[in-house]
Amino acid sequence: MGLIDGLCDAIYSNLIREDRYLSFVKGLGVTLEITVLALVLGIVIGTVVAVLRIVHVRFLSRVAKWYVDIIRGTPAVVQLVIIYYAILGGVNMSKVVVASVAFAINSGAYVSELIRGGILAVDKGQMEASRSLGLSWFQSMRFVVMPQAMKNILPALVNECIQVLKETSIAGYIALDDLTRTGNIIRSRTFDAYTPFILVAIIYFYATTILSLFAERLEKRMRASD
Repeated sequence: MGLIDGLCDAIYSNLIREDRYLSFVKGLGVTLEITVLALVLGIVIGTVVAVLRIVHVRFLSRVAKWYVDIIRGTPAVVQLVIIYYAILGGVNMSKVVVASVAFAINSGAYVSELIRGGILAVDKGQMEASRSLGLSWFQSMRFVVMPQAMKNILPALVNECIQVLKETSIAGYIALDDLTRTGNIIRSRTFDAYTPFILVAIIYFYATTILSLFAERLEKRMRASD
């Protein structure tokens, strides 16, 4: 009974007392907002970078490769701090937007490699056939190659979405009250070193599980047309 009583007391102190569950809800909202914005911008950036890397323009291809190498070769937390304090420090912009931009730039490098691999995996005859039907290069990429590439990389793209969701846990470095920082704030008030972060871990686990299940259903629907 002592263990059960202690567990109940810990949950009450960290979750129910002073309506602290509302802090977790607010922190989760901030985390999801950053994740969604970062993913949308990251996919756009990744698509542009992937196309630049495969076009036959040497300068643009090199710039895109440098971008990928620099982003993949430096920690995400360092990029976040540099973007917040050095690049966007003098801009009147909300921390959520700054964090979203930082994570989008980071994610875009990885997404670009996924999309590039997906494009290269599409048979070259698809591009040749669409060009012979009168479509331009960009029209062929948009209507023929990219849809097939996105279908091929969907599982890997879901993994990147999950990774971005988890990476937002470092947003507290710019004093943004995301889910992880909320757990740390509650820990400082309850002096409970474990329960707040266990609750945070459970919330992240369920969020990533729901995302994975959604992706599995989407993948099945896309595969049904094969």
